[in-house]
Amino acid sequence: MAVKDNRKRVDVLNRKAGFNFHIEQRYEAGMVLWGGEVKSIRNGNVNMGDAYCVLEDGEVYLLHMHISEFKQSSYNVHEPMRQRKLLLNKQEIKKIEGKIKTKGYTLFPIRLYENDRGILKLEIGMGQGKKTFDKRDDLKEKDIAREMQRSKI
Repeated sequence: MAVKDNRKRVDVLNRKAGFNFHIEQRYEAGMVLWGGEVKSIRNGNVNMGDAYCVLEDGEVYLLHMHISEFKQSSYNVHEPMRQRKLLLNKQEIKKIEGKIKTKGYTLFPIRLYENDRGILKLEIGMGQGKKTFDKRDDLKEKDIAREMQRSKI
């Protein structure tokens, strides 16, 4: 008989990603993290608002994701804004590299979550930045959808 896991699952969204970018492609990546970082993420002390990804020497890195220091850690304390390596397949990295060289494409985090095995994964997206009028159109569509929901009730 299987034992149910009563732990709260990690699921952190980057709300700015959908607002600032047209998401064309999504990838699932692992991350190289230290123990204190994992514990801090599970406590919910993470901020992905200004985070973005870069390609360096055939590897993908995540920059500007703030993971607070774990309070109960002893001597091995991590930097909150350190550069973190993302774990992707070589084929995925080559596809990303080809697209990133195209003008206007960027790589950004969408969601940080814990899979069913308890491993932290990062969903990253590739796309182009939205213009101001695109953002206004999205806000209008959300308002219309909200009004439609209200009128149904």
